Amino acid sequence: MFDKLFQRFKAEAPETNAAAQLEIAFAALLIEAARVDENYDEGETVIIERALKKRFSLSDAEASSLRVRAEAAQAGATDIQRFTKIAKAMSREEKIELIEELWEIVLSDGERDPFEETLIRQICGLIYVDDQESGAARARVAARLR
Repeated sequence: MFDKLFQRFKAEAPETNAAAQLEIAFAALLIEAARVDENYDEGETVIIERALKKRFSLSDAEASSLRVRAEAAQAGATDIQRFTKIAKAMSREEKIELIEELWEIVLSDGERDPFEETLIRQICGLIYVDDQESGAARARVAARLR
């Protein structure tokens, strides 16, 4: 019983520096989008790792390790505010990049899911990205995926 409690505290332990916190937050939000439809698959992990490599200039192994750590952080979190609070500090361009990555995960399976769209709208509100910017990001991603 205590092992489970201690594991939960370890999963919620904050990363030590701002850069590491941002990496975990960014990755955890991508994982949240992949998991929200209860169908987290290998295709989505590939998209997530590719986004992490691009965004943070990581190697394949580093991106995979970050994804695994972020999966644990996301699974142990009670809500997404823990991650959006950190993401709020990103530049406008970085926020739009995050939204585009979220849309890529959501649109990658070719199915529209209201839970996924609601999650993106919620994240946009929490990091101050308006609906128009989100819609433009969605359109760019949809065009790329065609």
